[in-house]
Amino acid sequence: MRAERLLSVLMLLRSKGRMTASELAVELEVSERTILRDIEALSLSGVPVYSERGRNGGFALVSGYRTDLSGLTLPEAIALLSGGGRIDSAAAVSAKRKLAASLPEVHRGGVAEASQRILVRPEGFVRPPQQIDALAPVQEAVFEGRRVRLLYERREGSSAERVLDPIGLIVAGDTWYLVAYSDGVERMYRVSRMSAVVVLDDPAQREPSVDLEAVWDRHRDAFRSTFDPLDVVIDCAAGDAERVSAFAEVLGRVESGKGIRVGLRFADRNHAMRVLWMGYLESTFSVVEPEWIREELHDRVGVVSEMTAAGDG
Repeated sequence: MRAERLLSVLMLLRSKGRMTASELAVELEVSERTILRDIEALSLSGVPVYSERGRNGGFALVSGYRTDLSGLTLPEAIALLSGGGRIDSAAAVSAKRKLAASLPEVHRGGVAEASQRILVRPEGFVRPPQQIDALAPVQEAVFEGRRVRLLYERREGSSAERVLDPIGLIVAGDTWYLVAYSDGVERMYRVSRMSAVVVLDDPAQREPSVDLEAVWDRHRDAFRSTFDPLDVVIDCAAGDAERVSAFAEVLGRVESGKGIRVGLRFADRNHAMRVLWMGYLESTFSVVEPEWIREELHDRVGVVSEMTAAGDG
């Protein structure tokens, strides 16, 4: 345990620079006294760690000291740390190989076995995997902080040239988004709609750091605000509840005389009718409220029955 903590102290000082004993203690969930003992142990073992007093003081490593325990190159480290398992490249494969080799022998077998039991395939059974030729040069522009020129396909099918200042990449589900400034305005672009990507020599005009989690929340909330949410209550069997509620926000569920009563929130009226009609054909449930949903589903069933009868005739 102490060996792991000493390595953690070393990595924190390497990645964050100067840190106080209290900051290290909070990060590693130990006492400041323990941190002071660890610093002393590192110093005695030859690690060039020093302390500075004063308002901005703390512990730090001598400038230029290397703690490359894995042998990772910069591209490999970027692929491993930024991809979250979603960047498929030679650098990512090499990085994972080096990381496995750097593990103690006692852990390698367990890690290898665990890696065989997890597979990420975001395209699912039905949709084919996306071939996103633009992803590699867009990643390059993001990582190197350079402007990018490309053709972007609009929703109606036409394309327009864009010169963007890349901020970061977000992958949501199986869709990659580029967050970038366009004429100083922050926007999100689907990478799958990009073509003819050219990474320019001009540096991207962007802030030195970014909180992509906050960016995602902001754009998602803005998108959701364009809808008029609709709440629906249905009675159904347990299995049908799981099937229908997979496409909506579940507000609550209780046991009822007819099985389970589920409250669902849909993005809007069209979303509710689309999901419920699909579920109506595959499941057995009844809409409790609102009444107009129940009536419209009943009318659709009547139309389909008439069309079927006419076809048989």
